[in-house]
Amino acid sequence: MYLNIDGRLGVSNVSQGFDYDLVIIGAGVGGHGAALHAVSCGLKTAIIEAADMGGTCVNRGCIPSKALLAATGKVRELRNAHHLKALGIQVAGVEFDRGAIAGHANNLVSKIRGDLTNSLKRLNVDIIPGRGQVAGLQKVSIATEQGEKIVTAKDIMIASGSIPFVPPGIEIDGKTVFTSDDAVRLEWLPDWVAIIGSGYIGLEFSDVYSALGCEVTTIEALPQLMPGFDPDIAKLAQRILITPRDIETYVGVLARKVTPGSPVVIELADAQTKELIEVLEVDACLVATGRIPDTKNLGLETVGVETDRRGFITVDDRMAVLSGGEPVPHLWAIGDATGKMMLAHAASAQGIVAVENICDRPRTVDYRSIPGAAFTHPEISFVGLTEPAAKELGQAEGFEVAVSRSYFKGNSKAIAEGEADGMAKVVYRKDTGEVLGVHIIGLHASDLIHEAASAIANRESINSLAYLVHTHPTLSEVLDDAYKRAVGQ
Repeated sequence: MYLNIDGRLGVSNVSQGFDYDLVIIGAGVGGHGAALHAVSCGLKTAIIEAADMGGTCVNRGCIPSKALLAATGKVRELRNAHHLKALGIQVAGVEFDRGAIAGHANNLVSKIRGDLTNSLKRLNVDIIPGRGQVAGLQKVSIATEQGEKIVTAKDIMIASGSIPFVPPGIEIDGKTVFTSDDAVRLEWLPDWVAIIGSGYIGLEFSDVYSALGCEVTTIEALPQLMPGFDPDIAKLAQRILITPRDIETYVGVLARKVTPGSPVVIELADAQTKELIEVLEVDACLVATGRIPDTKNLGLETVGVETDRRGFITVDDRMAVLSGGEPVPHLWAIGDATGKMMLAHAASAQGIVAVENICDRPRTVDYRSIPGAAFTHPEISFVGLTEPAAKELGQAEGFEVAVSRSYFKGNSKAIAEGEADGMAKVVYRKDTGEVLGVHIIGLHASDLIHEAASAIANRESINSLAYLVHTHPTLSEVLDDAYKRAVGQ
């Protein structure tokens, strides 16, 4: 017996003639979430994983990096004598143990990975170690230590995730030149580290390294730092997160060649002309230039599927895999492999949507309402459209865009905490007041964003949000203030 997501009682019944109702290739956050939901819908489910349970997020991404940020954030806070003195606190001689901080991250990874594995076992999801690939319609081949194994399933879901992207000309040795996969282990602290890229990964590791006393140089090939963020947030983030810290920045500059060693040699070139402009010699280099889909050797050709030129699997709004624009029967893909929105919680949402469609309950993903965050100190969060993207949409659809801003400096709770740097920005339609995007930099921004995500999911108007009541004194009043400013209260 099982209980559907809508509360209806059902009976599990494996599809006739198949080993499983659903086989999932990849046990990252997306695959795990899909498996849990599939079981709740009465589907006999197996999940295949070639490496560590939990995928990138648990083992090499979200979880260990947040553990590092939590620990190093405490170091930064305790060493901020001016801030503590304002609160009437004096702390002297703050020290840290790099190995113990790294151990904190490793221990958390082990715990979360164990919890994830146990949750699948409790629900009788078959966990199959090995490299899975599609071997034809409704058939999966698994390369295991014992040899090849074939299983059949009514439906197959690909949740193979992504790997770090290393641009041409950059040589990785895993010690002096490395990606975030290596950086989360925090095996050593270089005196001077170059970070190539100023997106989520680059920002968070610049926060970690600078808190622990490392000199940081950030290299960004595009004309501005944090190119994926709303321009106002990026500008304020530079003032709060970069300028006061021991962080040097290059923009419009390409790291055209990186050679590991002692020192690491980095050739910097103009991003437009590709002409050499400078050579840096640093102790280490973190390559944080984004991620690419891990979709090679998945056997997609056996069902007539080709990835796009970047390697992503093309899917429709239901998460069905497409070939020539048409859905391939009983084949689904979710998460980073699709390139839709490369966030762990987006993969989970996609997995649930895919399972719902497998169960003939039509559902799609509302990507505009999925929030994201960078866990710097202070945090940055966002949901929906940036102001430039909203204006582009407005021009195409014939509406004007307006913006409302509020500041943590006017928030009683932020002032009491002594952490009043930050801003909330609301982007909305002038005609209907519909909220199109919200962007926050400030204390606990990653938690505050969910109210805005709910508002966007429900296509709410600034005119109704302005009359919501928020607890006083809380940080949530930053959003309340922005809503009220929008309607002139």
